Amino acid sequence: MVATPIGNLGDITQRALEVLRSVDLVAAEDTRHSGQLLTRLGIQARFVALHEHNEQQISARLVTDMQTGKNVALVTDAGTPAISDPGTLLVAAAHAAGITVVPVPGASAVICALSAAGVVAPHWLFYGFLPAKSSARRNALAALARLPYVLVFYEAPHRILDCVVDLAETLGGTRRVTLARELTKLFESIHSLPLGEAQDWLAADPNRQKGEFVLIVEGAPVADADEDALHLHDTLAVLLEELPVKQAAQLAARLTGQKKNAAYELALQMRDASAGHE
Repeated sequence: MVATPIGNLGDITQRALEVLRSVDLVAAEDTRHSGQLLTRLGIQARFVALHEHNEQQISARLVTDMQTGKNVALVTDAGTPAISDPGTLLVAAAHAAGITVVPVPGASAVICALSAAGVVAPHWLFYGFLPAKSSARRNALAALARLPYVLVFYEAPHRILDCVVDLAETLGGTRRVTLARELTKLFESIHSLPLGEAQDWLAADPNRQKGEFVLIVEGAPVADADEDALHLHDTLAVLLEELPVKQAAQLAARLTGQKKNAAYELALQMRDASAGHE
């Protein structure tokens, strides 16, 4: 699993170069893109295409190749394979076949953005790409709205305006967002502002909407998250005295506005803890 540069070719590691020169086969998300990259790096390789539409089929073939003694490197268009990119199925198939999987670390847009954002993030949640349609995107964001963790998303340029509108309306316009764009490339830009101002800032200059984005959004205030958790816990404590776990969880979720799954998991924990003290 070989990480490749997300922009600046100088970010390729010495170890990645050695691996790409030595393997028998390079599996690539886009053989044309990766072919150009390796040519610029002075590497000749034999390629096979592995992308989201053929990964399962090609993974089986590559496992067979590796079982005969061949070494295979997987690269995606930029960054680390299997992180919002193909690769997971191949890795799982290799593990299942007893083949050693070796990560060759390097560039990752999410880590790159977080390191330069200046955001205090002892705990953060990498979501990846949000749904493309606004209704589904808002539903996904609603499930994240009360989490106290910094939220990190990828977004494409043609959806960035709609995305920040949905972020602001679902999470609240006062939370700060860092818009990291074109990381390691010529027009790299990292800018932080309140979510409620992001749409106007992007619209003010069309150039600000170009390139691939990493969005880093402040989490819910810890006090609010703690208060919600305490409310759910207290509600369940009363209901579990009279109702089975499933019914107590369903009713608690309705009363507190929390997710049913979260209420059920907490109810199970509380029941088990209570049983352990009996």
